[in-house]
Amino acid sequence: MYELVQAGERSYYIQSPAKIGIYRASSTEVYLIDSGSDKDAGRRCRKVLDEQGWTCRGILVTHSNADHVGGCAYLQKQYGCKVFSGGIEGAITAHPELEPSFLYGGYPFKELRHKFLMAQPCEVTPFTDGDFPKEVEILPLPGHFFDMVGFRLPDGTAFIADCLSSDAALAKYQISFLYDVAGYLATLEQVADMDAKLFVPSHADAVTDIAPLAQRNRDKVLAVADHICRICRPGKTPEELLRQLFIDYDLMMTHEQYVLIGSTVRSYTAWLKDSGRLTCAFEDNRLIWQAV
Repeated sequence: MYELVQAGERSYYIQSPAKIGIYRASSTEVYLIDSGSDKDAGRRCRKVLDEQGWTCRGILVTHSNADHVGGCAYLQKQYGCKVFSGGIEGAITAHPELEPSFLYGGYPFKELRHKFLMAQPCEVTPFTDGDFPKEVEILPLPGHFFDMVGFRLPDGTAFIADCLSSDAALAKYQISFLYDVAGYLATLEQVADMDAKLFVPSHADAVTDIAPLAQRNRDKVLAVADHICRICRPGKTPEELLRQLFIDYDLMMTHEQYVLIGSTVRSYTAWLKDSGRLTCAFEDNRLIWQAV
């Protein structure tokens, strides 16, 4: 873990739970793509850079989930570097308490206020800033989170963040975290047709052909949607639906899983309602999801 892997002529990544990408802008200066999950990940990243004689000129943030920006505050202090992000992702990176608040739907209780769901705050600079490396292409990849992006480097390596899960993760977790199901499916189509010499997902192996894995992720999303519709015959409350999904997919309920999967299931039901496959009504002061 935390080994340096060369991906292209000027691109690398640090093998970690959420890969940390590296763009070598010169013989001594690099830009990081994300920063790992916490201060310890930041320290390990700095050790790798020190071993190569590199200094960090900036951090390019794909999205604001804590496992991707948790090392930003530490690295920014160490290098005095800018942390580049945009849109809602930039706001959450600067104000990380927004992540557990969004997931829970209110002020998060203490079991949700920890580094897994809430990174340390850092100063954020927009992608439009003059110090952003203009030779790096920003790839919009919405769906998994609000304004998630990837980055295509000049050597043809594309870092595509969390826009798909590995086969092992699909089999183990079944329901991958999503914010916008329609946006996610559109992103999978975009990525399957994307041109790159190498694709580096954050949580799956780097590959030259991403289309097969993109299709398997699409198939899983559609299968989960179909299963939700089956459960909602007859109608179910949101809590009943969530409980049945945990039973059917053999998942273990924890505080973190309750908000992560719960938020994702709410996104599925919203998409299925907008698509005309579910309806919702109120019965005895309870919201009921009903398959059409």
